[in-house]
Amino acid sequence: MKRSMLKMTAVAAMVMASSATWAAVSAEEAAKLGKELTPVGAERAGNADGTIPEWTPAKQRGELKGIYPNNPEIDGESPIFTITSKNMSEYAGKLTEGHKELLTRFPQTYKMNVYKSHRTVNFPQTVLDETMKNATRTTLEGVDNPQGGQIGFPFPIPKSGAEPIWNHRVKWRGEDVRRYNNQMIVQQDGNFSLTKIVEDVTFFYANTKAENPPALKPGTDFLRYLSETIAPPRIAGTYILVHEKAGFGTDGRAAWLYAPALKRIRRAPAVCCDNPYEGTDGHQFYDQVDMYNGVLERFTWKLVGKREMYIPYNSNRMASPETKYDDIAAPNHVNPDLPRYELHRVWVVEAENKPDQRHTFKTRRFYIDEDSWNVVAIDNYDQQGKLMQFQEGNLVTYYNILATTTQPEVIYHLNSGRYFVTAMGNEDQPYDNTVSYPSNFFEANTIQTRASK
Repeated sequence: MKRSMLKMTAVAAMVMASSATWAAVSAEEAAKLGKELTPVGAERAGNADGTIPEWTPAKQRGELKGIYPNNPEIDGESPIFTITSKNMSEYAGKLTEGHKELLTRFPQTYKMNVYKSHRTVNFPQTVLDETMKNATRTTLEGVDNPQGGQIGFPFPIPKSGAEPIWNHRVKWRGEDVRRYNNQMIVQQDGNFSLTKIVEDVTFFYANTKAENPPALKPGTDFLRYLSETIAPPRIAGTYILVHEKAGFGTDGRAAWLYAPALKRIRRAPAVCCDNPYEGTDGHQFYDQVDMYNGVLERFTWKLVGKREMYIPYNSNRMASPETKYDDIAAPNHVNPDLPRYELHRVWVVEAENKPDQRHTFKTRRFYIDEDSWNVVAIDNYDQQGKLMQFQEGNLVTYYNILATTTQPEVIYHLNSGRYFVTAMGNEDQPYDNTVSYPSNFFEANTIQTRASK
């Protein structure tokens, strides 16, 4: 009886936490933004020993099309040291569990080349200005209902675990973009199969050109997404259409799937959570796209705090056209000579699967870059508490639009020994931010007509 009462109390506490309303921060606290904090909430100063530098924001440069991530001032640098299985104990406090697992599991081949740290992440002035305003005007009801934010990051000074995740979900990425997303499933011997996808995205919320940009609130689209699978032939012609919005359950996402075999587009409520993304053979869940996306309601979210950690940063070689897919794919893990690791401060957020909600993962530990609000790594644990997967995003900055993202992203399947790489454009084309879409481009009827031709 006592054990049953304790369990009921724990469940009740989790329900209360998931339904709590988190208020905007005080004006006094928000006044730190743009001073001791950067406009988006990072610590402006470096750390005490100088291994993390002061924030020095970059200026915009380059055309909006045809440019891969690059920074000539740092791309030619050499590693200052390397973390291996032999010396990992010296750096254990600054490593994810996933990195420790790879170093331990593959002691002869896996390593982390660490470079000098650079903090040049910046955003358009409108994004900076609106982020500072959001600190006192954005609230969060539960975990899926943010309200009041406009254009910028909604929660620059987070108080709950869900808030950094929302910063990641609605981050600035330009107004419209066409992305060439190549993916590969890599076997233990390094052989891989390739899938080619073209993605079109329009951003309503983080949009600096809209005359009346929508405020963040439940039921309002903050982006629309369309993917078309180009290859391999067995799944070519598959379309996935998503209207992404705040809100609980299916109210937080409307999705459609066009399957060539059926020759029709249909609503797809399964485009959610831990259902496998079409064409990935189960190697990527829908909520693992862009590291994490979709509803938060299946988990409770805890803001653990901030840590200094070695994460993939300014990892431009991984996204370079000079790097081929054969160069990236290696047995057991990506080619360790390509990623660039730097010491940075990250927010740590832990998500626990609710007892009454199904998900493959019991626990997810997120590591979120303080300067860009990108999720850069995730430790994923199964329902028995064992590390099941490790996600890693190579952070790169597009200086032509002043946006930072993860490209490519890797999901290590520790049970099978395979790994999945996504968001590769190396042998295709870089992001195109010159595109614009007609008002009906992201509608189901339009996709049906387009696919039927």
